[in-house]
Amino acid sequence: MPTPTSHNRQPETHQRQSLPVSTRVPRTKLRTLLRVSSIAAGIQFGWALQLSLLTPYVQELGIPHAWASFIWLCGPIAGLFVQPLVGHFSDRCSSRFGRRRPFILAGAISIIVAVLIVGNSADIGWLLGDRGGKKTRAVVVYVFGFWILDVANNMTQGPCRAFLADLTEKDPRRTRVGNAYFSLFMAIGNVLGYATGSYSGWYKILPFTLTKSCTINCANLKAAFLIDIIFIIIFTSVSLSATSEKPLNSNARDSPESEAFFWEIFGTFRYLPASVWIILLITALTWIGWFPFTLFDTDWMGREIYGGEPNDGKNYSTGVRMGSFGLMLNSIVLGITSLFMEKLCQISGSGFAWGVSNILMTLCFAAMVTITYMKNNMDGAEQLPSTGIVITSLVIFAILGIPLSITYSVPYALVATRIEALGLGQGLSMGVLNLAIVLPQVIVSVGSGPWDQLFGGGNSPAFIVGGLATFIVSDLILSHAPRFNNSVDPLIQETMEKTTGKFGDTTYTKVFVGGLAWETQKDTVKNYFEQFGEISEAVVIPDKSTGRSKGYGFMTFS
Repeated sequence: MPTPTSHNRQPETHQRQSLPVSTRVPRTKLRTLLRVSSIAAGIQFGWALQLSLLTPYVQELGIPHAWASFIWLCGPIAGLFVQPLVGHFSDRCSSRFGRRRPFILAGAISIIVAVLIVGNSADIGWLLGDRGGKKTRAVVVYVFGFWILDVANNMTQGPCRAFLADLTEKDPRRTRVGNAYFSLFMAIGNVLGYATGSYSGWYKILPFTLTKSCTINCANLKAAFLIDIIFIIIFTSVSLSATSEKPLNSNARDSPESEAFFWEIFGTFRYLPASVWIILLITALTWIGWFPFTLFDTDWMGREIYGGEPNDGKNYSTGVRMGSFGLMLNSIVLGITSLFMEKLCQISGSGFAWGVSNILMTLCFAAMVTITYMKNNMDGAEQLPSTGIVITSLVIFAILGIPLSITYSVPYALVATRIEALGLGQGLSMGVLNLAIVLPQVIVSVGSGPWDQLFGGGNSPAFIVGGLATFIVSDLILSHAPRFNNSVDPLIQETMEKTTGKFGDTTYTKVFVGGLAWETQKDTVKNYFEQFGEISEAVVIPDKSTGRSKGYGFMTFS
């Protein structure tokens, strides 16, 4: 009778013409997962500054609101190309330092370089000839640094997620715990980043940041990014020193798992089970809801709530700082939710929790649109808002931390456990999920600015579209919730249950076999499994373009 270990993938043990059978691997300690996840705090610190301050800052440099969203187009485009490629190369990296850690380190260094460019873009523009109110060169430098920053973020986060998946391999519970830890440190980084962004006195503490070309708001941004560099260095050091990675040997590097190049990533879609397709669709629709908020959250607070405009009085900058404070509250709630994520999924199921979180998003976006309408129809709409409106806005920002925590953890855990059963690398699996995130971001980046301008230039039209998307997806999730509550795809789960029972009790059993060496033939697999019973059919799935094994197959017992 086949044992459950026939499902495990350990390419390091492959021998020519032999079927790999793994031994039990010790579970990774929780404190190791905690330390590895800590790098998310350093990455997210800079991301929080980017989300809260850079949309307002680019408008202060002179780019109109209708075109501000196009600057963010570089993020999803970079994610579309960079993260799948990094996932592919990290899956097959044979560095003596491991598969993931070299990419994580390179990404962290790139983030440091990028924030230095973005933070000093006004000064660099001045050196290149900017004078007066026209800052064309500063905008070019800013966009260049912004692109590097988004490339670096994608270069780092994918391998970080894959590293966690490697450490929790084939353990669905620890996979959820690892992703919850990652979300927790993202929340910590967000809290630190948004708190830094909401403080308006950094130019006094670091007076050298204030220059002829860099006013108070610019100096505060520059100082915040300098602080970010310190945190990136600290958390990267803690994460990379947490554990060692086993170098990938040449057999594993040449296996079909690592052969799929970028254009072949799309070819993996035809091998994905239905449940993974549903997860990808739901993730895409969810991010159509999230991305307008991440683009315009502080801008909404500055424009619609505080009635200000960039470079026109203090109302706008005051609103932006208050928006950063609201995002800090959002991150605190996100972190608290992450601590209880595993218990929440155990009680209600991952699918139900994900569905309810999208309903909550819909209600929050509807509330933001309602508050905007109320503020615009009050006397003195351009004056500072009442305390009640400000508190209500901050409460909405905070509540959104609950669904954001679920978005940052549940989809990754669901995909990781299902991709593992197909024998694909975790770096590739994160790249596949990333495609479902960046494609809707491209749509929102291109369409949200002109869409908002079509209805008068505010941010509410984009929030309405986001609310409709999350409402639709909540029904889709809840209708498929039972499928998500399983740790693996139901079809694979059925096969695994059959393999763990007594062979004599089953009249028909089809067994999924993963982790095969690329040179393993179907006869080799059949000969191995015949010790457990008579085999009526043995199949090793080949790659259609190369004819080589894809590393998995099926055994059908008589």
